[in-house]
Parts: sequence; C-alpha cells; structure tokens
Amino acid sequence: MLKPMLNGAAAMAWLACALFFLRFWVQSKDRLFGFFALAFTMLGGNAVVAALMDTDDERRHYIYVVRLFAFLLILYAIWDKNRAGRRGAG
Repeated sequence: MLKPMLNGAAAMAWLACALFFLRFWVQSKDRLFGFFALAFTMLGGNAVVAALMDTDDERRHYIYVVRLFAFLLILYAIWDKNRAGRRGAG
C-alpha cells in the first residue's frame, strides 16, 4: 500500500514541475521549456502507470523505456538550446 502512495506523490511532483515549465514556455515561447514540460509530463504519467501496475507484471520493464525517452528528451532540449545559442553568437 505504501508503494502506490509514493508513486502517486512522485507523479504529483513530476506534474507540478511540468506545469511550472509549461508556464514559462507560454510566457517565453522558448523550446527548452516546452521540451522540459513534455518530459516531465511523460515522467508523471510513468509514475501513475507504475502505481497502477502490479509488481509481478511481466511488462513492468516497459516503464523504464518511457523514462529513458523522457531523459533523452531532456538531453536533446539542452543540446538544442546550446546549439541555438552558438548559432546566434556566430
């Protein structure tokens, strides 16, 4: 019973972060904030699915694939932001 509750709290935290970055994306239209909001939304949905899945489910490893894509999206957002800054300086 404790594990689903902790996953729910993690989902709430991920989605709060997503709303935080979504607000900045709406104000600035900077792609970095949009990518971060999308990645944190993916991580929040991932925590909800983890809370709803049984611990003995064989498909549980697919959760980690979604996490991988979310973290790769964050890395791409940082790379894209640095690449854009270099183009503007040159």
